[in-house]
Amino acid sequence: MLVLPEMITQANAVACLGALSSDLAQETAAEVVVDAARLSRFDSAALALLLEMRRNVLKMGKSFAVKDAPQRLQDLADLYGIAELLPSRS
Repeated sequence: MLVLPEMITQANAVACLGALSSDLAQETAAEVVVDAARLSRFDSAALALLLEMRRNVLKMGKSFAVKDAPQRLQDLADLYGIAELLPSRS
């Protein structure tokens, strides 16, 4: 399981993506789950990061899901019309 940091904004999204991509290379499960429970400060860059992670996971032939996304993140995904691209897991 990949774990998001507490903050993802335009200022640190590229660094976060680099770190998560390194972790992704170590994932062996057929489904890659991103744990968003710690995420408390974010902007639309968090959605861009999740979409990029999803693209990378799908290229690997695996499925992708987000666990414990904050309600504000879910609302933002709904607003942008991409909620169905970020399925949630319990």
